[in-house]
Amino acid sequence: MNVSANLLNWQCTHFRQLLPLELYKIMQLRNAVFVVEQNCVFQDADNKDTEAWHLCGWHNEVLAAYARLLSAGIDYPEISFGRVVTNNDHRKNGIGKILLQKSIESCWQVFGPQNIKIGAQLYLKKFYESFGFTQVSDIYLEDGIEHIKMLLFLK
Repeated sequence: MNVSANLLNWQCTHFRQLLPLELYKIMQLRNAVFVVEQNCVFQDADNKDTEAWHLCGWHNEVLAAYARLLSAGIDYPEISFGRVVTNNDHRKNGIGKILLQKSIESCWQVFGPQNIKIGAQLYLKKFYESFGFTQVSDIYLEDGIEHIKMLLFLK
């Protein structure tokens, strides 16, 4: 069921405030996309979730979009976000763009306005550049997928 991005209910919640069912749906979506769909065997539960804020776009009871926000010092010296994912049933309607914009805004709301560094899958480089991110590393392999580091400089 494809739903318009503006019909999603967005929430940004620290791990300690997540309900068990919300956490379950987050892990379920991440596994469905990163492990099954992308055929990538990796340890998704990496001990960073408990320190993270979790941005969720809900359509009723369905998690349509998600990103994990991390404070400076967890992944990089800068604040960051990752595990950016949209539910396969809710793609092709602008949710990815809204999710990325909300990830940036939520990082700045939670951690204060500052540079944001991410590890991006290489094929999404132009997508991230359209939001102002700049490539700051060579290509590297992470879990068998080409990635680059990108930085969004605070203006």
